[in-house]
Amino acid sequence: MNFVNRDIVSIKDFTKDELEHIFKTAEKMEAHGYDSALLQGKKVGLLFYEPSTRTRMSFDVAAHALGAETIWFAGVEGTSVMKGETLKDTIETVANYVDLIVMRHPFDGSARWAADVTTNRAKRGHKKVPIINGGDGKNEHPTQTMLDLYSIRKTQGRIDGLEIAMVGDLKYGRTVHSLSYALSLYNCKLMYVAPDSLQIPEHVEAFLNRNNIKYSKHSKIEDIIPIADVIYMTRIQKERFPDENEYNKVKGVFKINRALLSRAKPTACLMHPLPRVDEISVDCDEDPRAYYFEQAGNGVPVRAALLSLIMGAIE
Repeated sequence: MNFVNRDIVSIKDFTKDELEHIFKTAEKMEAHGYDSALLQGKKVGLLFYEPSTRTRMSFDVAAHALGAETIWFAGVEGTSVMKGETLKDTIETVANYVDLIVMRHPFDGSARWAADVTTNRAKRGHKKVPIINGGDGKNEHPTQTMLDLYSIRKTQGRIDGLEIAMVGDLKYGRTVHSLSYALSLYNCKLMYVAPDSLQIPEHVEAFLNRNNIKYSKHSKIEDIIPIADVIYMTRIQKERFPDENEYNKVKGVFKINRALLSRAKPTACLMHPLPRVDEISVDCDEDPRAYYFEQAGNGVPVRAALLSLIMGAIE
């Protein structure tokens, strides 16, 4: 399979075999260490129009571990975006400086648009600069999903056949959209726990129905705690709400504490893409089922594997 110069825009663009190849590559890197000469001389652009801690830092760490340099901005202040520069012009410009671009942007579909810009640029005779989607609005976050699957695989020993609950803001949470698409490749049962106003969007539900994926919708977290193999908590995304009053109606609607977590399977895994607000109590942090900080750490090997594969350093 060929990953060279491949854009990573949507998790739906990947087959199960391709995902498994990425995970096996990440496993080898974790086991044997990172080759600091692998991407020597390469440059990675990190264009983060929205705040990020884990995604930006893990890509930065992964790139440097493999010998690449990074250039980046975090927020648009201090860039020509403040002067009215379009996304197209920024991508056209930065593509002259780097070999790959990781981008987070507030608009749905922006990653696909950026990939089209660099593809058209390549048609004009320039090198192809692949785009990795670091989150586009409320749409998708494919590399987060890859590290989520990798985390599930590590903790449960498999992905196929699991019962996976996603809890919280399922409407605006791009991580649960991408995770739902990816889990359609595995024989899992999905459980969506949210108030009606934040349930999984119709377009994601339509995708699940078209692909005959087993899923159920719930309004109480207590219903799924005893049966879930994976409990995937999410925060209520205040920044996505058009009306703050609507946010205030649902903030803090689902919370899990140590007492509630004690009712979960001993082998269950409590995950969260982070940052958390108050949906997971800090008293859960010492529970052996809590895996969200290790989950964040898995971003380095997974993203290192992606950088190596896309820039042709390994097959």
